[in-house]
Amino acid sequence: MWTEKQKKESYELLLLQQKGLLEAEDNWLVNLANSSALLNDTLPETVFAGYYLFDGNELILGPFQGRVSCTRITMGKGVCGESAEKQTTLIVDDVKTHENYISCDSAAQSEIVVPMIKNNQLIGVLDIDCGVTNGYDAIDREYLEKYVEMLLTNLKIPEFSLTNN
Repeated sequence: MWTEKQKKESYELLLLQQKGLLEAEDNWLVNLANSSALLNDTLPETVFAGYYLFDGNELILGPFQGRVSCTRITMGKGVCGESAEKQTTLIVDDVKTHENYISCDSAAQSEIVVPMIKNNQLIGVLDIDCGVTNGYDAIDREYLEKYVEMLLTNLKIPEFSLTNN
């Protein structure tokens, strides 16, 4: 794992790389796909990095890096559904002890979920799972919230893309 200094430096680089990707491309699907790859490559011990997108009813699996995952999550269920419903970032140090956890991959030991809110509307969540317990802290929260904010500022998700199945 990183020292605090290494972690902050890695996140600063991550933000710069994401900015460059967003400047080079404006398609929302491409940007979410590259974004999940960038997170997966940058964050140590990552076993899943991706997005669940809100279709007006539930969260559906979007672009991600990792193993096969849950495809639909009901609002309020699991860490993703809970984060989406509360519209707040959640950090789970040990998924085995979180009573509302949905196990999609046994390799996941800890998790951070950042809600994606644009113009006061839920777009989805960023979900990142770590292969070790206590994988995330306040530094991760701070930088991943900035990451999502940067992404949402530049994403132009067409409304029809999520609500028409």
